[in-house]
Amino acid sequence: MIYLLIYYEFFKIGLFAIGGGLATIPFIQDLAQRYNWISIEELIDMIAISESTPGPIGINIATYTGYKISGVFGSLAATLGIITPSIIIILLIAHFYMKFSEEPIVRAGLTGIRPAVIGLIAVAAFEVIKIALFNIEKFYETKVLLDIFNFKAIVLFSLLLFFIQKYKKHPILYIAASAVIGILLKY
Repeated sequence: MIYLLIYYEFFKIGLFAIGGGLATIPFIQDLAQRYNWISIEELIDMIAISESTPGPIGINIATYTGYKISGVFGSLAATLGIITPSIIIILLIAHFYMKFSEEPIVRAGLTGIRPAVIGLIAVAAFEVIKIALFNIEKFYETKVLLDIFNFKAIVLFSLLLFFIQKYKKHPILYIAASAVIGILLKY
């Protein structure tokens, strides 16, 4: 029964997360809060790992989440759930696109989707920044304004941004260096 629930929940995410992998993050965050399958911290870790591994971020996160919930079959259910809507939609679009692509209502609909996609991606970016660079919970506990900032993360982020802009090396070098620094600092 858990496999059907996993498939169903990730099917909904795949159906409504228009705009790519980052658009799935708010949906997966909601899923994490509703079912307590993963913590927000685990989600942030999954985003970091999914961004640095081959494949679409949404599918990588779904696969890992499914695995964490219920092992290999859970990962299979989540992965199939998140990709099934895309397969169905692409088959339908391919079938009808040439016939309806120049219709004004179709053009207007595709134009209207863009702001929603941008909004979903902006929310995901905001949530990642909020969790990665700030300690809101610690501030609520201590009421000390400086506790709101995760200085180690801010310094590492600033250094990484500086080096990316200055040296323009391949991104894999920065990902690997960040992983090594994170391990050394036990971040």
